[in-house]
Amino acid sequence: MLTETPGGSRKSFLDFPLQLELDDLRAHFAILGIPFGMPYNPATWPNDQSKAPDALRSYASSEDVAYTKSHYDFDLGGPLLNEQDVRIVDCGNVTADHGNPAIHYQRAEDAARKIFSSGATLISIGGDHGIPIPVMRALEVFGKPITLVHVDAHLDWRHDVNGETEGYSSPIRRAAEMPWIGDIIQIGMRGIGSARQGEVDDARSHGCKIIDAYQMHEQGMDAVLNEIPNGGPYYLTIDADGVDPTIMPAVLSQTPGGLDWLQTRALVHGLVQKGAVVGMDLVEIAPSFDVGNTTLVHAERLICNFIGASIRSGNLA
Repeated sequence: MLTETPGGSRKSFLDFPLQLELDDLRAHFAILGIPFGMPYNPATWPNDQSKAPDALRSYASSEDVAYTKSHYDFDLGGPLLNEQDVRIVDCGNVTADHGNPAIHYQRAEDAARKIFSSGATLISIGGDHGIPIPVMRALEVFGKPITLVHVDAHLDWRHDVNGETEGYSSPIRRAAEMPWIGDIIQIGMRGIGSARQGEVDDARSHGCKIIDAYQMHEQGMDAVLNEIPNGGPYYLTIDADGVDPTIMPAVLSQTPGGLDWLQTRALVHGLVQKGAVVGMDLVEIAPSFDVGNTTLVHAERLICNFIGASIRSGNLA
């Protein structure tokens, strides 16, 4: 099996139907947990971020889940699904072979290809920031350039770490090597991260549009959205440490100055209005570092805003 039932107290996101069979998928949105990145040393596989898919599914009470699905949502201007016939499924977690970490990536790619080919919008929950690599490989099925929008404190342009080329420091360099990835817009870089001068030079030479956190705060999110080419299709990858640690503290690299909630919401709503967002991921949440579920609350809100805004945009994939 490519996927399996999640292991937390709730077996699916917001109790949407669990569908592990991906060959006959009929859904508008598909949630997929991808717990394991490629490790830089054996002791880091699994890591704390591997717990995030189940933690995010499990944190809400049954009452909260019912309210989220049925009550008026002021983030969206109405109920989550806008009283439309929209089908959302949870495809579980991608299975792993703990004797061979690379198998997890291959299964993630295979699962993502099936989901994209079905016409569903993919929402992946990581896992560290290595997990978008197999998902972005699966974007090949669209047969046209995909604009990549990347939110992060870090540039993620390392070629390798300890000889591993597909870990959490390398997803945007790997994306730049994929011919079906078009424009790359990177938002929120700040502080001291994994990038050295050579990686910054490589990203700029490739043509990446880098909008650091201070530019973003000074210009505002509307100006940032204007820097993103119109029309789509888009893929959105969000590292939780790209968001400010005051609202997403459960990360391993807390860096002040990230996107606040209003900016994060504006990015999601603005992007889906510009064109079809065929998928998104939210990665690098380390549940053991959370404070009063603050990170999980904002993560759930982010995903619900993406779903609800996509429905209202008329630009579903």
